[in-house]
Amino acid sequence: MMINMTLPSKNKGIIIILSAPSGCGKSTIAKALIDRDNNLKPSISATTRLPREGEIEGVNYYFKTKEQFEQLIKHDMFLEYTIIYGNYYGTLKLQVEQLLENGLDVIFAIDREGAKVLKSQLPKVVTIFILPPSMDVLEKRINSRGADSASEVKLRMESAAAEMAYSKEYDYIVVNDNFTDTITAIHSIIKSAKAVK
Repeated sequence: MMINMTLPSKNKGIIIILSAPSGCGKSTIAKALIDRDNNLKPSISATTRLPREGEIEGVNYYFKTKEQFEQLIKHDMFLEYTIIYGNYYGTLKLQVEQLLENGLDVIFAIDREGAKVLKSQLPKVVTIFILPPSMDVLEKRINSRGADSASEVKLRMESAAAEMAYSKEYDYIVVNDNFTDTITAIHSIIKSAKAVK
């Protein structure tokens, strides 16, 4: 994991980090929160993984080849980046800088390693870990996407168990049992954080 900091120290926005094992709905939750709160904007990651059905360039991710991504690393264009399941994922500096400078809050849907690095480097960070109701429910959710092979599902389940062990590192833990209740709970956390920033 690498990070390079150039963000201003006196920005008006706050940063919200959502982490969860694959299949717990962090991306869907982030989108619902953004739809609900006009001041909340997404941090859109760049990635070298292939787009899934329905994903849109510049909306879900910035899709890059490995060579393109490595050129961006070389030119110091990332706030942070990592490799997950053999693919690069990273946060582009310029996007986050512009949002924070405009007083907007930025939401990240990232893994535990990215969250740890950002929390250690950025001001005004609120971290939230999303848990599934159970491992059985999580496996069903991953399978229902139809995007992963049996071996990939097994790998994701093993990784999920390891990731959940680190949930105590986060400021808040929310169980995604009922989607509407989950959105309400997380939005309340964000509003509270804004009130005391």
